[in-house]
Amino acid sequence: MGTAVEPSHEPTMKQKKPLWREYLEAIVIALFLALFIRAFVVQAFSIPSGSMLETLQIGDYLLVNKFAYGIRNPFTNQVLIDLGQPQHGDIVVFIFPKEPEKDFIKRVIGLAGDKIQIIDKKLYINDKLVATPQATYKDHHIIDQNDAWIAAGSEGSRRDNFGPITVKPGQVFVMGDNRDHSYDSRFWGTVPLDNVRGKAWIIYFSLDKNKFWPRWDRIGKLIH
Repeated sequence: MGTAVEPSHEPTMKQKKPLWREYLEAIVIALFLALFIRAFVVQAFSIPSGSMLETLQIGDYLLVNKFAYGIRNPFTNQVLIDLGQPQHGDIVVFIFPKEPEKDFIKRVIGLAGDKIQIIDKKLYINDKLVATPQATYKDHHIIDQNDAWIAAGSEGSRRDNFGPITVKPGQVFVMGDNRDHSYDSRFWGTVPLDNVRGKAWIIYFSLDKNKFWPRWDRIGKLIH
């Protein structure tokens, strides 16, 4: 007769992964999370020009909340799940309609159905004068078509006197806070909502490029 063998109750030692494999898995997971966050949650942008002075400075580095207006297809930017739309005063990053390879940042001034008009630098929405405390004007001269150096109907004359126009459905009218030095909807038209990438959220770093020194007081500043 054979001898019965009791089954062993000793725990089986799990083979340890090689160190290189643990590092590789950690890197892959980190890359996946970074890409997921960039595609759907937040994305970093930098400010290369002064069109949003004084709100945003050249050399500001900011995070944009891509979740603010919905979950978007990271390849086409179209909304998959709608979570809201831009509102008056929001600062948004969007795909520039004239050159889709570029991203612009501006403040939302007009929504669908709004009548927009600028008279001698003053902004009117739906025939009412609107106070714009964030706007700055560095040139007190008012450009109109009577200026000798402005050709009638040229884009330059739209800076201080514009419209009226009515914003179409699915569009927003945007302007830079540095009103005398911003290339915005006054010159090239409105922005489709499908072009909006997200809402500017927070400055995570700021560098004074003239002094090559951080602007510590701007780091962590919420954008509004």
